[in-house]
Amino acid sequence: MEPKKNIKSDVSRNSSLYFAVGMTLMMALTYITINYKTFEKEAIDIGQLDLDALEEEDIPITDQKIVPPPPPPPPPVVPEEIEIVEDEKEIEETVIESTETDQQEEIVEVEDIEVEEVEEDIDVPFNVIENVPVFPGCENEKGNNAKKQCMSDKIAKFVNRKFNTDLAADLGLSGRQRINVIFKIDKAGNIVGVQARAPHPGLEKEAKRVIRLLPKMKPGRQRGKPVNVPYSLPILFQVQD
Repeated sequence: MEPKKNIKSDVSRNSSLYFAVGMTLMMALTYITINYKTFEKEAIDIGQLDLDALEEEDIPITDQKIVPPPPPPPPPVVPEEIEIVEDEKEIEETVIESTETDQQEEIVEVEDIEVEEVEEDIDVPFNVIENVPVFPGCENEKGNNAKKQCMSDKIAKFVNRKFNTDLAADLGLSGRQRINVIFKIDKAGNIVGVQARAPHPGLEKEAKRVIRLLPKMKPGRQRGKPVNVPYSLPILFQVQD
């Protein structure tokens, strides 16, 4: 005999559905519980105004001084009577005469005025001058280059003959000595502007003395006019120990 049972009252019929719903609710409750956060609120003390603690400020009572108004300006000064005195002195007028010539006056003719040309001192280097200064004894040399070489040889021989080579040893110098000398041969052929540079002032003095003894030369010319010619001369000698 089959038991009579209502199908709708059977609880086990939807058990799987109830189980799934229960699991879902439990998981949701667990997730919310884990992620729930609380924050502590910091209490900010803004203080409390105590009106009784405030001291009453004493406001000083100032006396307002009444400034008297400025005195009225003084009345204007009445000018004294001006007495007009007639000027009895006669003023002599200065008559300026015209400087223009009258047509009837004779015109004086002025003779031609000669203007003298002032020659400027021009320095032309020895290497580029058109006509070099001529040392005595080099007049017969032909060509500018030959006269240059003759002049250099003559000056070197002159310095070697006149220079006191024992002076370096007397000054306590030893070894090779070099003296640089610069001078000019002016427009008249004279030796001027002698300068020297050496390791010792005594050598400079001796070099200037010897160069000033050079004979007078025929001056150099540039474009047909005599000019100053600078000349550089190195003097080398060995001091014997």
